Amino acid sequence: MTIRTRWAYAVIAVALGSAEVSAQATDSTLAQDGIYARPFIGAVSMASIGGYVEGNTNYFVEDGVGEGFSMELRRFNIFLFSQISQRVRFLSELEFEHGTEEIALETALVDLQVRPELAIRAGIILPPLGYFNQNHDSPRWDFVERPLVSTDIIPSTLSEVGGGVYGRVGLGGLILSYDAYLTNGLTDAVVGNELGRTDIASGKSEEILAEDNNGSPAVSGRVALRGSSLGELGLSYYGGYYNAFRVEGTDVDERRWLGIAALDFGGSMGPADVRGEFAYASVDVPPGMAELFGDAQWGGHVDVTLPVWRPRLPGYQDAVIAASLRLEKVDYNVGTFTSTGDAIGDEVTAVVAGISFRPSAGTVFRANYRYHWIRDFVGNPTNRMAGFQLGFATYF
Repeated sequence: MTIRTRWAYAVIAVALGSAEVSAQATDSTLAQDGIYARPFIGAVSMASIGGYVEGNTNYFVEDGVGEGFSMELRRFNIFLFSQISQRVRFLSELEFEHGTEEIALETALVDLQVRPELAIRAGIILPPLGYFNQNHDSPRWDFVERPLVSTDIIPSTLSEVGGGVYGRVGLGGLILSYDAYLTNGLTDAVVGNELGRTDIASGKSEEILAEDNNGSPAVSGRVALRGSSLGELGLSYYGGYYNAFRVEGTDVDERRWLGIAALDFGGSMGPADVRGEFAYASVDVPPGMAELFGDAQWGGHVDVTLPVWRPRLPGYQDAVIAASLRLEKVDYNVGTFTSTGDAIGDEVTAVVAGISFRPSAGTVFRANYRYHWIRDFVGNPTNRMAGFQLGFATYF
């Protein structure tokens, strides 16, 4: 058994073990409810507006070379919500990144609630791949950066046009939730990009919000179990043909499939909140290019957040200071060189330590220290990068 295999088995054991701890989960919200678990949405209002803002500083050095200190207002997001009727509701999210450098309509969907066991959703949706993609709002997290696996293997934030169904069923003391959707899918840029490697996030395109590039929709789905003493454990999958194999009704190329499977978990271990996500991607790449671009990728992260002090401050009855630790790893090219049998590199291992202050649940001030070990494609000596980040995020 290889070291990589042993590491993967250990990760899965930690994930399954955390789902069995007998403690109350700190967040009782189902993952599929993440887009509605926002403070601006009231129970009686017909229409609401809200959002969040996120800013941070950066100071990083890689192998002794740095670019100095910088500050950024990373995101400014606006939410619009309307309870159109008793069973019909609308939600949208407009994101501004780095000022107006990038403007994106992340969500614009309509939900028709038939009953708790069944709801129909259509529009620009967030495919239910893992936990993070539907729960990516910055004020919810005690880390400045998003998990590498959740942005590079799972290309969060992933927004696609489509529709499907979701719901939940009570099973004694457990809740079983499910999501299933058809969407336009990703594009040829998964392989044909400027990075010169398989990069799933590059397959996102604004054009895909208007039409499918090959006329064959992607499928996605997630099932999860949540219990008061178990937290939540979810399994999900996303798959579809990503290349433009068809032009004007005629097949002009072989069909190339992209599939991503994910395991996510979250719950409490004593006073600590534990959350993680692991994903494996399989990509059909053009013949003869698998070794260079990578036809398999995987990654994962585990976050542990521990409240260490609840100061008594006037006007801040729920203030809390917490310490956090994240362990994460991504491998962008799983496999070995056919000529030498050596393992292909192109992977990142990171550890992040942080301290955060929440004057209220929807606002966080955070300080992080990140350390990366970076291996290039051919396996040269490992590069090391480290740096500090200070940041804030708040709903409004």
